[in-house]
Amino acid sequence: MATAQAINPSPSAPWKDADTADSSSRRTVIGRPPDDHWMHSAEPPLFDLTRPAPPDYPISSPSSSITLRTSTTPIVISPSLTALVIIDMQNFFLSTALGRPSDGAGNKAKNQLLRFAIPAARAAGIRIVWLNWGLTEEDIATMPPGTRRAFGFETSLNRDAVKDAHGVNVARAKRALDPPQTRENASRTTASMTKIDDPSQLTENGKPVRLYRGLGSEIGLVELSDGTTVDGGRLLMRDTWNASLPPSLLGTYQSGASLNQIPDVWIHKNRMSGLWGASTPATDFFGKEGIRTLLFAGVNTDQCVSGSLQDAYSKGFDCVLLKDACGTTSPNFAQECIEYNSAKTWGFVTDCEALEAGIANMKDKSKLEQA
Repeated sequence: MATAQAINPSPSAPWKDADTADSSSRRTVIGRPPDDHWMHSAEPPLFDLTRPAPPDYPISSPSSSITLRTSTTPIVISPSLTALVIIDMQNFFLSTALGRPSDGAGNKAKNQLLRFAIPAARAAGIRIVWLNWGLTEEDIATMPPGTRRAFGFETSLNRDAVKDAHGVNVARAKRALDPPQTRENASRTTASMTKIDDPSQLTENGKPVRLYRGLGSEIGLVELSDGTTVDGGRLLMRDTWNASLPPSLLGTYQSGASLNQIPDVWIHKNRMSGLWGASTPATDFFGKEGIRTLLFAGVNTDQCVSGSLQDAYSKGFDCVLLKDACGTTSPNFAQECIEYNSAKTWGFVTDCEALEAGIANMKDKSKLEQA
């Protein structure tokens, strides 16, 4: 049964002992000890998510735990219980060769990850999980209609692609619809596409029919910025160019995946949420590794990221949104809504530089202890 129990600080804690503790320094157990609980302290205000062991509930050592400032109350997390979850940072959503702007929200989030969050997470021993669309033929065959609509479909009468509600793409693509695209007759998509003003080239919600023809549909040939051409593959199917990572992230993933200790992990998902249903590869992995705290990043903030975050929250994970490591092309209020609810209800909101600073502080304290 869940509890909220007030206790005195551990006698071994590096702050106030039980004899001098007053009401402001008492800590509260929130949850179900011994392994599904937080600690809350009133002064200084803090949530400890490291799940210290009863009966003393010792305060986490600053040399082995990370204190993060958030938009509400600071939190303490354990690197060994934490994963950085990077969602859908794939070519389909980020590549300029498909019309995504290099200075768009998704690519700005990518740059924050590369500059701050990923190096810091690696330095701290935090697992990095790349949670991406990666469909199989069975996934396509059993995909529900609502999810299909989110990525477009073709009508049976005129094969016009009908627009999705996914809200990712900027309207910068140009390609003939008839005849249907195939590997043989696919025309090239270039990085120099102009904005589409012809409504007939847009789906019902204003996305380019060139790209949004349905999950598993052929994207065709894609011309990259260096002039080379690649087969874009079928939309968000496993082992295709469009479902792979942009070069800078791909190199980062590959170097992380080759680590001897705490290597990066790539996990496929087949819905907007990577943690939907009773069990997914992501939830199975987190359970096996004992991961309890998830740092969320990726695109789109208000769709696949928030869907995964909300499912994680409902399953009992600690949820932390890295707001500048997330992006969406939805209106600003969509991002603001997810940040608001992440801070007030689902968990906490912080940013990449705060993560870097918290980890640097932990490393400094560890060096002092060893000196």
